[in-house]
Amino acid sequence: MRLKKTGAILIILLVIFTIIGCDSRKISELSKDELIQKATQQNNVKAQAVLGLMYYHGKGVAQNYKEAFKWITKAAEQGNAWAQFKLGFIYYNGEGVAQNYKEAFKWYTKAAEQGDAEAQYDLGYMYYEGNGVEQNYEVAFKWITKAAEQGEAKAQSMLGKMYYNGKGVAQNYKEAFKWYEKAAEQGCSDAQNFLGNMYSFSVGVVALNYKEAFKWYTKAAAQGNSDALYSLGFMYDRGNGVNINHEKGLRLQKEAAERGSRFAQVMLGNTYYYGGSVEKNYKEAFKWFEKAAEQGDSEAQSFLGNMYSNGFGVEKDCWEGLQWYTKAAEQRNIFAQYMLGEIYYYGNGVKKSLWEGLKWSRKAAERGNVGAQCNLGIMYYEGNGVVKDLVFAYKWFNLSASQISSSDDIERAKKYRDLVAKKMTKAQISEAQKLSREWKIKK
Repeated sequence: MRLKKTGAILIILLVIFTIIGCDSRKISELSKDELIQKATQQNNVKAQAVLGLMYYHGKGVAQNYKEAFKWITKAAEQGNAWAQFKLGFIYYNGEGVAQNYKEAFKWYTKAAEQGDAEAQYDLGYMYYEGNGVEQNYEVAFKWITKAAEQGEAKAQSMLGKMYYNGKGVAQNYKEAFKWYEKAAEQGCSDAQNFLGNMYSFSVGVVALNYKEAFKWYTKAAAQGNSDALYSLGFMYDRGNGVNINHEKGLRLQKEAAERGSRFAQVMLGNTYYYGGSVEKNYKEAFKWFEKAAEQGDSEAQSFLGNMYSNGFGVEKDCWEGLQWYTKAAEQRNIFAQYMLGEIYYYGNGVKKSLWEGLKWSRKAAERGNVGAQCNLGIMYYEGNGVVKDLVFAYKWFNLSASQISSSDDIERAKKYRDLVAKKMTKAQISEAQKLSREWKIKK
């Protein structure tokens, strides 16, 4: 969403020209008092809009959102498309007036229907996020496309995102690349960063090209894009298209993390948690994981669960660890789901709950977690929290034991599988093996 105000004189002059068209010389040469006279006595919509703009940006007058709101409202009510867009913007952000998504939606719609590209984008974004209106990706796609086709860079970037993720339209990487490229060439840093991602990871029709990825990441990073800074740091750390430079990579990742990139914050958390290019430091790891976790990152939330549960970098607090594991698990973080299964089943630091243990172990097991599959096998073998069933126990032990890994859980699963097999008939073993073959991982 366009949430930042711009005070650039060139932009203001361009907006004034848009508002008043060919009368620009006459209106622009009027003083504030003359504009007020024209706006009040003659009810001149262009004078009202220009006055609103002047008060909004504090150009030629002291900045005053309430006065800006008054004049922009007058112009909007007379049908001026720019004023309608700006009034929607003011209501959306609560500038000089209480925030009101319903009013924002109303005025954005009026301006969008008159063809205002900025309003079309912002209206589409409201539908995309479900702010002030029921979320509807298809309608969001319609309005954002209209704005993008008029050259609105943020709309072009958003359209690329919708094609990339298949929201409101069938997933189409070729179209995503096309729109990202259009926005990137206009200087949109988000689009530049996403283009870098497509080149860096060879997404869809885009061939792997670290040189192009580096170019677009650099352009976006120069504008302060935190995710692009993180990606540049990652390229230097791994030597992707550039000479390995761990020191520079870490510096860029720190800058990105400080600017709010949750990806960089998670990367720094991992770097300090495991050590290697830097000395292991649990307190630093905790600091960065906490920042990312508060932004909703499930990996960071899972790490916080682990660190609180074990007292790594923070005072041990099993209850707090449980809360973070739960946040991560509810976002389908598979490790957190596995850990919740163990915590509840064995009562590690919390009240034992076989039902909760079974629920979370099953979620992780069905998605292929080795430890959870072994634990689920134990539950069926012992009949704890579930009806005892040797066939299902064997199935889950077998699935866990068959994974390609050196995990201790695999060795444990093999021992349990051999143990339970001794208590089964050949027919039961055959059925269990059949169930194992037919099992498909849940995405």
